[in-house]
Amino acid sequence: MNSPCNISFLTAVFVVLLVVFPTFLFGEDPTSQESLQRIEVSSDGSSFVLSESGRRFTPWGFNYDHDREGRLIEDYWNDEWETVVEDFHEMKTLGANVVRIHLQFGRFMDSPDAPNQDSLDQLKRLLRLAESEAIYLDLTGLGCYHKADVPAWYDALDEEERWDSQAVFWASVAECCVSSPAVFCYDLMNEPVVPGGVQRRDDWLGPAFADKHFVQFISLETKGRERPEIARDWIDRLVAAIRSQDEEHLITVGLVPWSLDRSGMTSGFIPERIAEPLDFLAVHIYPETDKLEDALETLRGFDVGKPIVIEETFPLKCGPEQWATFHETAQNDADGWIGFYWGKRPDEYDPPETIGDGLMLRWFELFQENGPER
Repeated sequence: MNSPCNISFLTAVFVVLLVVFPTFLFGEDPTSQESLQRIEVSSDGSSFVLSESGRRFTPWGFNYDHDREGRLIEDYWNDEWETVVEDFHEMKTLGANVVRIHLQFGRFMDSPDAPNQDSLDQLKRLLRLAESEAIYLDLTGLGCYHKADVPAWYDALDEEERWDSQAVFWASVAECCVSSPAVFCYDLMNEPVVPGGVQRRDDWLGPAFADKHFVQFISLETKGRERPEIARDWIDRLVAAIRSQDEEHLITVGLVPWSLDRSGMTSGFIPERIAEPLDFLAVHIYPETDKLEDALETLRGFDVGKPIVIEETFPLKCGPEQWATFHETAQNDADGWIGFYWGKRPDEYDPPETIGDGLMLRWFELFQENGPER
């Protein structure tokens, strides 16, 4: 029989091994902070890799842009934190390795040059949650999705002042996130646009979709400047703000598919004109029924020698099976895919009570069937 002294000694050794060398006992913990390696662009610029192992990384995840009631994350992440925790766990269970978070400017800035510390603290809490779930974050900023939440002082700023305030936003967010391994990228803005024509706009926001303003103008008038020149100057300003605090995490901007330099409507963010300061390009593509080749042609138009992430995609304008065909066909052109999750588990859609429920249920099936780890 072991003596109490020997038992105490063995217990002490076990505790040391458990705390200091957990992998000695159990192997690598996939949810540990150490298992999250920083994501970087491969040496040939063609894909993403893990910084330490060099293993290829394919972003595959969800836009967590609102909950089941249409609320933005800042509307509930203080009082209903457990909801966020449960949703992140569910997204991880479904196979996501990236979650795109949309940060609202009005919740993170109290004045043109004063960030809101409570929101930054909550963002740090979100980073810790992402680390615990081994999920990377696509942090998309400067959101003005709910027009009622946009500060009046923000809309009153002129272009130069507005860009300066946006730079403060990004410097503050980058300072908050610089040491976290859970950051996949900073996305400067969701679907920015430079106005066309000669008339001055009177509104910084584009038309609403489902009560949310996803498109935002970065200027109200061109003043004789080329539109891609304005877009590049704006990107340079914000990239510099981020790099003043964080020199390593990737930077992109979420582009509408009509950013290409071709006839018809265009955003002014022509890929080959604005890509140089960005680490990769992010484009939003929703393939349309019987127009698969059009979607593929659009995707290829964003190939400027850097990885491409389809940062928003969903069978919104086509059937699920057509979307699956698009995904399969675009494998050689896209280096990452981010769909949607709105706070409801697949079993909550089953049996479907509406056409929308049936679509979401099939979407989750497609997501799990087509993931890079399948």
